[in-house]
Amino acid sequence: MSDKVAELASVLQQDDASKWVAQLWDKFNNQRSEYIEECLELRNYVFATDTTKTTVGKLPWKNSTTTPKLCQIRDNLHSNYLSSLFPNDNWLVWKGYGKDDSTKVKAQAIESYMSNKCRESHFRTEVSKLLYDYIDYGNAFATVDFEASYKDAADGSRVANYIGPRIKRVSPLDVVFNPLADSFLNTFKIVRSVKTVGEIKKLASTYPEQGFWQPVVDKREALQRNLAGYSIEDYRKAEGYSIDGFGNLHEYYQSDYVEILEFYGDYHNQTTGELKTNRIVTVVDRAVAVRDVDMPNWFGHAPIYHVGWRFRPDNLWAMGPLANLVGMQYRIDHLENLKADAMDLVVHPPLAIIGEVECDEWAPGSQFFLDEGASIQEISKSLNGIIGANQEIQLLEDKMELYAGAPREAMGIRTPGEKTALEVQTLSNAAGRIFQEKISTFEIELLEMALNAMLEVAVRNFDGSDVIRVLDDDIGVEIFMTITREDITASGKLRPIGARHFAKQSQDLQNVIGIFNSPIAQIIAPHTSAINLTKFVEDVTGLSAYNIFRPNVAIAEQKETQGLINQGQEDLTMEQSVPVQGAQ
Repeated sequence: MSDKVAELASVLQQDDASKWVAQLWDKFNNQRSEYIEECLELRNYVFATDTTKTTVGKLPWKNSTTTPKLCQIRDNLHSNYLSSLFPNDNWLVWKGYGKDDSTKVKAQAIESYMSNKCRESHFRTEVSKLLYDYIDYGNAFATVDFEASYKDAADGSRVANYIGPRIKRVSPLDVVFNPLADSFLNTFKIVRSVKTVGEIKKLASTYPEQGFWQPVVDKREALQRNLAGYSIEDYRKAEGYSIDGFGNLHEYYQSDYVEILEFYGDYHNQTTGELKTNRIVTVVDRAVAVRDVDMPNWFGHAPIYHVGWRFRPDNLWAMGPLANLVGMQYRIDHLENLKADAMDLVVHPPLAIIGEVECDEWAPGSQFFLDEGASIQEISKSLNGIIGANQEIQLLEDKMELYAGAPREAMGIRTPGEKTALEVQTLSNAAGRIFQEKISTFEIELLEMALNAMLEVAVRNFDGSDVIRVLDDDIGVEIFMTITREDITASGKLRPIGARHFAKQSQDLQNVIGIFNSPIAQIIAPHTSAINLTKFVEDVTGLSAYNIFRPNVAIAEQKETQGLINQGQEDLTMEQSVPVQGAQ
């Protein structure tokens, strides 16, 4: 048996690259175990249907009701964050670094191409998932990739399904890095993923540049054949660790799943003394390194981007808006069930029975037979504590809204007191500063970085031409434009301005209304462009899809209307001037 185990160990032996990548993953994944436990506890509170799923269930209360306050704050934050990022279709702009990069034609081509790809690749849906990570974990991670997918037509031809860049969410539970680094871009990253053997076969056969996956399939099939004769005890003797999420090694290798660890960054080979920078190392089964290549992008860093909600000092793992509200949710559920138990005791109090008492049941109309000296007495309870619990629950819920950076005005709830329109807007802007700062950080640190990486990967992999639909601002109609690689190649930056524009346009509208309601309006009237002011109102109200506002459109419509009126009057006059047939 010892020889058999030695042979098994040799089959499962790791190479040098896979060994240190797997060790790095285990090291930094274990170090953040407390953070993961906190995230899982928060998740239990958010999705709990009763207190038996949370730590409140350990309390000795008969009732097990949970008040989903954390879930409500989470949903409110998500909906408001998402609405702020995409208030209208003009949330993405191009800023060129040079004269040739800033022309109207160049900007229109890049903005139209990226807007088209964002729509086709369901960019908004993926951003929605990233926002949930931002709220739940306090950390959101995204990467980008170029996808060229086709479908086979009935005549045997291949039709393009989607060709272009795509943003992808990376689960915070599937990425590790050095949290003590000065920035996320300057540290290595290891991303864990799980694929089936079938998925790896498809990658190897569909994309020629990913042919390195084929040896993975061959090795797994050979490994399953060679290890079929070994028992689970042999595996336990040969290896003393488990693959994350797959149980023991015997179950893992007999399954159809393959664990993949991908290292991004710089590493020092202790065996050869060689320092390698900007590398991608792909490790399969924590035993074989199937790829060790230079990063293909032009930025010089890994195409993985991170944003945190509330950063800790000297730690890149940030805290989420709900993390320190779990205790308050615990308190609310505790008070709610304490109150419910107390009300049950008031409505259906316990009885003190003295002496010999005979009864069939305790119900309305029941008859009791009491011996001499016997009695039944209700043990009454005071309602004062219940009233106090109600007040404390309401106070806790109000505080949780504020602590999460979600002012009540953002949820459509107006604070007490009479206010003018300008006062309401001023108070709303001041109360929403935490909210605005957090969503602007998400927009700048994650979306802007990811969008520019999407443009880079699109230019690098662009082949041939692409036809997209574009709105012509001059004539107000949609046209089709043929985009080539040269059209979207420029030096500059894409900027998502939805969140920043969303906050600013509300303030701008109030300022314009205030100006035109003052004597200043008469002074500046000769210098005010009605057409540009109309564009501003259209942008603020988001009514561009209805084509309501166009230069001098009212004059043209009035002219047409007046022409129809004149024509109708002329026809009526002619009819009246012609004698009726048969009349004397």
